Amino acid sequence: MRVLHLTNHIQEIGNGIVNVAMDIACLQAKSGHNVAVASAGGGYEKLLARYGIQHFPLDQSRMPLNMLKAVGRYRRIIHEFQPDIVHAHMMTGVILAGIFRTSSEYGLVSTVHNEFQRSAVLMGLADRVIAVSAAVANSMVRRGIPREKLRVVANGTLDSPRRCDIRDCEPVSLKRPAITTVAGMYSRKGIVELIEAFVKIGDDFPEAHLYLVGDGPERLDFEEIAQKTPFANRIHFEGFQTEPQRYMLSSDVFVLASHCESFGLVLTEAREAGCAIIASDVDGIPETLDNRQAGVLVPAKDSEVLAKAMSRLLSNPEELGEWKHRAKQNLERFSVMRVSDETLDVYCDLLKRSNGVSLVNRVSASKLSV
Repeated sequence: MRVLHLTNHIQEIGNGIVNVAMDIACLQAKSGHNVAVASAGGGYEKLLARYGIQHFPLDQSRMPLNMLKAVGRYRRIIHEFQPDIVHAHMMTGVILAGIFRTSSEYGLVSTVHNEFQRSAVLMGLADRVIAVSAAVANSMVRRGIPREKLRVVANGTLDSPRRCDIRDCEPVSLKRPAITTVAGMYSRKGIVELIEAFVKIGDDFPEAHLYLVGDGPERLDFEEIAQKTPFANRIHFEGFQTEPQRYMLSSDVFVLASHCESFGLVLTEAREAGCAIIASDVDGIPETLDNRQAGVLVPAKDSEVLAKAMSRLLSNPEELGEWKHRAKQNLERFSVMRVSDETLDVYCDLLKRSNGVSLVNRVSASKLSV
C-alpha cells in the first residue's frame, strides 16, 4: 500500500498530532508499506529517513499566495508518489487533499485530534474520519459528521519509535513530594488552575514542589502569576523536554488540568511511568484513565476541588501508592503498534468499499489482508 501523510510540519516540539503521525508512519513503513510524508519539514526528517520514508517539502501556511503554490506543489507530489491513501492530520491538509483530488485517485482519511476547534468539522471532507476517542466521535456526530464515516482508533504512544524505552530513561532529581504536569503553556491546559491549587496546599505541604514541563505562547504570563504567589521558589518552569518521562519517573503526583482534551496522550506516558494521576473529567480523558480506574478525575476549571484531590493523595501514602499501582495496569492498549494496525484496517476497509475500481485494483489481495 502507498500511504501519504500530510501534516503542517514535523518539528520535534512536543506537538501530539505530529508525534502520532510520525509513530504510525514509521510503523507502517516498518510493516512493508510504501510511506511518504508531506510537510514544511522539521527535526523528525532524520527519523523518517531511518525508516526509509520519503519526505516531500510542502508549505501549507495559510497565506493566499502561498496556498496557490501549495496546491501546485501538492498536485506534483500526488503525481510523483501515486498514493493509494492520503492521510491528513491537520485541517489544511484535508482541504488540499479533499478539494484538489481527481475523482477516486486515492482514498482520503483524516484524523480528528482536536475536536474542540471549530475548524475540526472540515475533517469531514475525508472519506473516513478517525476519532482518537469515543468522546471525539460522539462530538463529531453532533457537529454533523455522518457516523458511517467515523472510525474510533484510540490514541497510544507506548513503544514509540520516537523515543527510548522508559527503562533506559534516567529520572531527573526532583524535590519531593513532586507534583508535575507536562503540557503546552496554554490557558486551555489548566495551568492557572494548577498554580492556584498548588498555592492552596502550599502551607499544608511545605516540602512540596510543582514542576511545569512544556513551552508555549503563554508561558511568560504563567511565570508572572507564579512569581506573585507566596511559593514562587517552589514552582518550577522546566520548558520543553525531549524526554518528559524523566520527570514523570521522579514525580509523586501527575496532574493534567485541561479544560478540553480529546484524549490526553501524555496520560498514557504518566501511567507507564507509574504516577498517581489527577486529571480533568472532560472529553476523552476518562477513557484514557479507564473510566476512573487508573486515575482521579476532577471537574475542569475548579482549583478548589483540584487542591483537595492533591492534598488527599499527598497526605495518604497508602492511597498514593494504590493510584500509582492502578496507573500501570492495562497499558497494552496504548501500544503504537495497536494504533498502526487499526489505522491500516481503516485504510483497507476504505479501499475495499470504494466505488473507484481503479483504487482497489492498485492494491493487491495480499496487501488488503494486512
